[in-house]
Amino acid sequence: MDVRAMTGVPAQQTRWRHLPNLLTAARLLLALPVVLAIGYRDFTTAMVLAALAALTDALDGFLARRFGWQSRFGALLDPLADKLLLVGGFLALTHVGAVPLALTLLVLARDVVIVTGALAWRLLLGPLAARPSLLSKFNTLAQIVFVLAVLLTLAWAPAAQALPLRGPAWAVGALTVASGVDYVLRWGARARRIWRLRRAI
Repeated sequence: MDVRAMTGVPAQQTRWRHLPNLLTAARLLLALPVVLAIGYRDFTTAMVLAALAALTDALDGFLARRFGWQSRFGALLDPLADKLLLVGGFLALTHVGAVPLALTLLVLARDVVIVTGALAWRLLLGPLAARPSLLSKFNTLAQIVFVLAVLLTLAWAPAAQALPLRGPAWAVGALTVASGVDYVLRWGARARRIWRLRRAI
């Protein structure tokens, strides 16, 4: 007997429900080509690939929400793909002198703090069901737009050796710090509440 028929889920919807995960996997695979293209100073190719990755990011999120195609695997894979693409992009752009080292270190420091905090939570408090805050989502979007803007500028001016977008760089840096501080304050407060409840029991 057809399980899909028993559950009432259309066969076509069942087949297509993995599309968001496939798009996320494609974005994950695009990270290395983007980094290599930047390293070889082929900024036009890097820009096209990064834009394609950003498009898959928007599309997989839309499909997952619109049709209810969310999955635990996708929830884990999506932020990983974003981080690999962004961290790789920032490191490569810093290597070619297009992004200040200080900004890249801020981006890396925020991610290290969050990952360290998540591991500590897992070890000390148990499973962590974290959802990115609105500020975190806006920070990720700002970083993606910033990387695309830098690549677009370099594609138009291949000889550029320094970042021409100093204002946006400062804005992204400030937003990165604010997002990191927000994570520490919010999850630190939750951890303290849990510890107090456990001690009261």
